[in-house]
Amino acid sequence: MKSPNAVPHPLLHKLLAALAGFVLVLAGCASPGGSTATAVQAPKNIVILFADGAAATQWDFGRYSSKVLRQQPFVTTDVVFREGALGVLITSPSNAYVTDSAAAGSAMSSGFKVNVGAVAVTPDGKSVPTVMEAAKAKGKRIGLVTTATVYDASPAAFSLHAKSRRDYQALVDQYLALEPDVLLGGGADYFLPKGTPGGKRNDGKDILAAFRARSYQVVRNAAELKTANDGAKLLGLFAEEDMDFEIDRDPAREPTIAEMAAAALKVLSQSSPNGFVLLVENENTDTAGHANDAASLMRALWAFDDAVKVALEFQRLNPDTLLIVTGDHETGGFSPTYAQKDLSTLSSKNRFYTGDGELRMLGRITMSLNRVKEQLGKKPSGEVLDKLLAERFPGFRLDPDLRQLILGQKTEERNYTYVPQNALGRMVARQTGYYWGTSGHSTQPVLTGAIGPGAELFRGYRDNTEFGQQLHRLIGGKQPPGK
Repeated sequence: MKSPNAVPHPLLHKLLAALAGFVLVLAGCASPGGSTATAVQAPKNIVILFADGAAATQWDFGRYSSKVLRQQPFVTTDVVFREGALGVLITSPSNAYVTDSAAAGSAMSSGFKVNVGAVAVTPDGKSVPTVMEAAKAKGKRIGLVTTATVYDASPAAFSLHAKSRRDYQALVDQYLALEPDVLLGGGADYFLPKGTPGGKRNDGKDILAAFRARSYQVVRNAAELKTANDGAKLLGLFAEEDMDFEIDRDPAREPTIAEMAAAALKVLSQSSPNGFVLLVENENTDTAGHANDAASLMRALWAFDDAVKVALEFQRLNPDTLLIVTGDHETGGFSPTYAQKDLSTLSSKNRFYTGDGELRMLGRITMSLNRVKEQLGKKPSGEVLDKLLAERFPGFRLDPDLRQLILGQKTEERNYTYVPQNALGRMVARQTGYYWGTSGHSTQPVLTGAIGPGAELFRGYRDNTEFGQQLHRLIGGKQPPGK
């Protein structure tokens, strides 16, 4: 037997040395702190599909509900997360543990932490380069698509700057200065002056006219979007404020998020030798979470997944495209679970486990909880409430305690502030098991799935600033410090 201290055979020594070198190369490529962008091919195009308020529980709900009710695969989980590089992002802002969309989006766009409510402006007051600014500086075309107002926190954080996300008029002015090649969503109100239908600007300016003067094609409904010229710069505003939930959407007036994504990809891929960067956001996943509205969340997830299908097909035909699916934070503390049928006994025999039957109850709901609030008005009446429930929520019963909260316009907890939506969400939960922990945001980390050149850079458990840092590296702009 050889001594354990024996010198290896020369050939074995060379093999071991080569293997050690190979391991070091792999370690360098995988290291979060390494110059990983130099080890991968930079994509020509980057498409970021962004479901605001969605984390792992929401994604799996989309998968399960799509399989049972639509008999369709949910490509976000079944293709992007399964086959692509999968990562997890911490969401905290600079000045708290729980974030808002402005702070989360700013970190993911700039690579810097900011305070809650700030749009790509650091706590010391400095504006930091956003993803869209970096892309435009490199000669790339840029586009932003959202179901929210186009000046809302997420699209603003990926392109603009403000100390407060509520400075809507100034944010719209910055869009005119930035001149994105595509801008689609809601929010016509701050493009139009007061005194015109729906206008809210207090400076008398017509920003729609200003965009037209800069050779933008301006479209205002779904039909106009379908006939838009593929090569022209495109501004589409389909609602005065946020666009509707999918469950409420009028297809003659508002396009789907998939239709907006397809239109944006058509425009951006024309005459773009340097490629493009596109953000496609579904804000309705977040809004449904705030309202504790499981039925609206389900349909918003399906609509988002249809947009992912559009992007995946584009990526298949254009393999030099990096496709990323992610969210900025979790909303609502979404918690499908088992529960007692009632409070008559705590016996396990009185328990139900949410399953296909309860999901089908959700599928029969035909109105968002936000729309119910609109229909009830400022002084809710029991007659109107009962009529809405009978017509739009078949099979559901409203318990007396929840009815009292709705008619009295009250909440039962300090972290449930959407009245009457949260009470109606509790009605649905008691009979289906789709419970919620809050009407606000939670600290649950969010998932990121990536396919295409540079996808591996988004793998692993990371801070959300690293997401922005890796985007800037792939674009080739001025890199934020750190990674």
